[in-house]
Amino acid sequence: MKKHLSTILLVAIFFIGLSVLLYPTVADYVNSKHQSRAIAEYVETLSNADPDQFKAELEEGRAYNEAIRSNPTRFAPSEEELAAFHQLLGARNTAIGYIEIPAIRVDLPLYLGTEETVLQVGVGCMPGSSLPIGGESTHAVLTGHRGLPSSRLFTDLDQLAPGDTFVLFVLNEVLTYEVDQIRIVLPEELNDLAIEEGKDYCTLVTCTPYGINTHRMLVRGHRIENIQADTVAARVTADAIQVDTLLVTPVVAAPMLLVLLIILLSQGGKKKPEKKKH
Repeated sequence: MKKHLSTILLVAIFFIGLSVLLYPTVADYVNSKHQSRAIAEYVETLSNADPDQFKAELEEGRAYNEAIRSNPTRFAPSEEELAAFHQLLGARNTAIGYIEIPAIRVDLPLYLGTEETVLQVGVGCMPGSSLPIGGESTHAVLTGHRGLPSSRLFTDLDQLAPGDTFVLFVLNEVLTYEVDQIRIVLPEELNDLAIEEGKDYCTLVTCTPYGINTHRMLVRGHRIENIQADTVAARVTADAIQVDTLLVTPVVAAPMLLVLLIILLSQGGKKKPEKKKH
C-alpha cells in the first residue's frame, strides 16, 4: 500500500510540474489566437463597412481630438466623458484597429480604454489622450501590460530603440510612427504625454522594471510617411505560429521529465534482494 502511495505521489508531482511548465506557453498561444481572431474580425468588419461611415467616425474622432487640446483635466474625465469616449470610432466594446511593432514581432488589437479586461488581451487607448487617428497637434497614448504569464503583449517593449517603427491600422487609416524618445517616469508624471502644437505623436506605455512595476516606460514615436506606402494595407497576421524560447523550453523539458518519471517508477517497482541466511 505504501509503495502504491509513493507511485501516485510521483505521478501527481510529475503532472503538476509539467502543468506549471507548460502554462505560459499554452496560455500565450491561446491568447495569440484570440488576438489574431480579434484582428481578423476587425479587418472583416472594415471590408464590409460603408466608406461614408469611416468619414463620419473620423470626423467625430477629429472633433474629439480638437476638443481635448485645451482641456487641463483631460486625463481625469468625468463618468459622462468616459462613457462618450468609449463610443468613439464605432468602438462599442470592440477593437478599433490594431498595432504592429515589427522589431519585437508584435501584432495586437487596439481598444478604447485601459480597463483590465482590455489590457489582458490587447492594447488600450488612454482616456484623455488623442484618438490614434493622427493629425497635427495630437498625442495618442497606448498602454499595454508586460510580464503576464498568459500573454507577451508589451513584454519586449524595452527592446525598442530610437529609429524603430510601429504602425497603427485604424478605420481606413494607416499611421506609421518612428521612435524618437524613450523615457522612464513615475506613474503620476504626465509631462511627456502632453500635446505639442503641430506635432503628431503616439506614445506606447508599459510598466517597468519588469515584475516590479513601480515606474512607467514611455516609448514615443513621431509620425512619418508610411514605409512602402503603395503596398501597405490592412491584413490579417499569422495565427500564433512564432516559435521562441517559451515554446522550445517545455518541448525539450517535457521528454526529460517523462524519462525521469519512468526511471523513478521503475526503481520504485524493484524488490530489494533478500539477504541470505547463514
